[in-house]
Amino acid sequence: MNAMSATLAVLVPLLPFLASAGGLLTGRSAPALARPLAVLPTLASAALAIALAVRLGPGGTLDGGTRLTPTGSVPIELSLHVDGFAALIAVLVGVVACCVQVYSTSYLREDPRYASYAALVSLFTAAMLLVVYSGDLIVLLVGWEVMGICSYFLVGHHWETEDARAASIKAFLVTKLGDVPFLFGLFLLGADAGSFRITDVLHAAADGRLHHPTLIALLLLCGVAGKSAQFPLHTWLPDAMAGPTPVSALIHAATMVAAGIYLVARLLPVFLLSGAALVVLAVMAAVTMVGSAVCALAQDDIKRVLAYSTVGQLGYMAGALAAGNRDAAVFHLITHGAFKALLFLSAGVVIHAAHTNSITAMARMPGLRTKVPDAFWTMTLGLLALAGIPPFSGFFSKESVLTAAEHAATGETHGVPEFAGWLVLVAGLVTALLTAAYATRLWLVAFWPRTAADRAAADPAEETGGAPAREADPHAHAHADAHPAEPAAMRRPLWLLAIPTIALGVTGLRADWLPAWFDGVSLRPSWTTAVLGTCVALLGAAGCWLAWRRAVAGAVQAPAGTAALPDETPADLAIAPGGPALPETELPGLPAPDPAPLLLGPLLAPAARGLGVDRLYDRCVVRPVTAAASLVRFLDREVVEGYVQGAGWLPRALGWLTRRAQNGNPQSYVSALLAGSVLVVLLVAVIAR
Repeated sequence: MNAMSATLAVLVPLLPFLASAGGLLTGRSAPALARPLAVLPTLASAALAIALAVRLGPGGTLDGGTRLTPTGSVPIELSLHVDGFAALIAVLVGVVACCVQVYSTSYLREDPRYASYAALVSLFTAAMLLVVYSGDLIVLLVGWEVMGICSYFLVGHHWETEDARAASIKAFLVTKLGDVPFLFGLFLLGADAGSFRITDVLHAAADGRLHHPTLIALLLLCGVAGKSAQFPLHTWLPDAMAGPTPVSALIHAATMVAAGIYLVARLLPVFLLSGAALVVLAVMAAVTMVGSAVCALAQDDIKRVLAYSTVGQLGYMAGALAAGNRDAAVFHLITHGAFKALLFLSAGVVIHAAHTNSITAMARMPGLRTKVPDAFWTMTLGLLALAGIPPFSGFFSKESVLTAAEHAATGETHGVPEFAGWLVLVAGLVTALLTAAYATRLWLVAFWPRTAADRAAADPAEETGGAPAREADPHAHAHADAHPAEPAAMRRPLWLLAIPTIALGVTGLRADWLPAWFDGVSLRPSWTTAVLGTCVALLGAAGCWLAWRRAVAGAVQAPAGTAALPDETPADLAIAPGGPALPETELPGLPAPDPAPLLLGPLLAPAARGLGVDRLYDRCVVRPVTAAASLVRFLDREVVEGYVQGAGWLPRALGWLTRRAQNGNPQSYVSALLAGSVLVVLLVAVIAR
């Protein structure tokens, strides 16, 4: 059984890696192989991950490994460590990656760089699976860094646009900023434990053989903050929306950002040795949760709203870890992976149909929800799960996080400071309020632009069946008929992901279901947090609805004008199937009803700019580094180069003098001799006096 299980565990990351290599090698010579190489190995990998999880079962583990090479110090092993956490997260990664690959075959059908894109997605998937299944921290580091490289290329897939180039560089640099101390933390952890093998590290933590737990935990948190987009290294994730929408779904749901949370969950006994590190993690999680929710409420780009929501949900997971409950953190990681992948893929369909990322521009497009009914209904399900409305999966996992924080706040969790529990609990409730508000805003503004009476006030011809006010594209109808707004390859993954979005949460209710795969800790939410969390979420949704109604009333009373679509066009739309398939009409004359100004007030402008964190980085990091680089350039060109040039000028001067002296004229030699003799006599006379 162990040999068979080990074979399955090796094949799960190996198949997408081989598919990546094959795609990169044959992308130009045999482009017809790109789609089979993208979909079939990823599908097989997902199936094998499911088979391995079933084979191990609840409570089962798989350990094995072999030493790679003698190091003369701490050994490095090519090892596997698969338990319930790893098995279920690998299933999540495989299923989401498979949905993304299938979706991409239609979404990027006309992209000339599809072969390299699909190969990089496969490599991205293989790297994340390596992180999940690895039993050695150095091998885990390899997958960790490969994901960073893949994110650079995938976010910058549309490299011809300035936004994509800047976003890819920013993602790479910010994550690497956290990876440097992370690397030192791994080295220190291995040195203290005497091994890089995860099981040995956990045994060393249990036996108290780690001599620098606080320093190790803080160094590791730097890398976690970068990869999992925690404050203050979270700014790269919203900008990464410049990449294709399927890439956003993969990064936000199953890879990259999940790696940091998984690592802390895997090494949580190490973090529990340091109360100071848990407080730092709690503060980081609380600021991340609340700040990202405020920013999400102010965004106009639908993908940036979802990006900031990912940052906030990662804050929930980090908060559960700060409260000492990795079961709740991984539970929320799994449910979030399902509904966030659903939200991004649904958003891709909506963007393709609306030909814009702007939700306020969508508010001027009647009939958008009827044009893409599958995307509308699945996005509705995803937003309900995101807002934590029962009985959807996000409700159960979010409440398990709040319950864990409640237990830590009341001192029931050993080794966790009560302050950390209270901080996570209060921040989690505030975030639940804001999350429901921005989820409701997105749904209302994008899909419910006007009531029938409002549409009649805006355009009487529409109410009477007259001609549309303005045809957005004279060829849009024919083009949309040839290429439907929701191709089957884009529609079917939505409903596949809708199943866990609806039903996955209930698996945490019974101790012999999902908790049996973890540490056996109950994931059932307490009545206090369940009622309080639900009431807060409903209050946020109701407040947003009331603000939206006021915004609609104000828009109807506004002076008439001409509403036009923004000039922005996402780069991936130009090559999406169906091309620029605009909705049939726009509502002229009225501004888009947006409740965000009423909800945020003076905070709207700062929140839309990310609360000034990027500007702070620019002043505190970018400008000093640029100034230091200018100083180094000046010293190099003017000082160091001056010494180098002087070193060459002096021998040339001496050579010139030597050539002048050795001219072959005896009279010059005699004159020089007499002059020298006179000087010697004068010098002796002066000294003798």
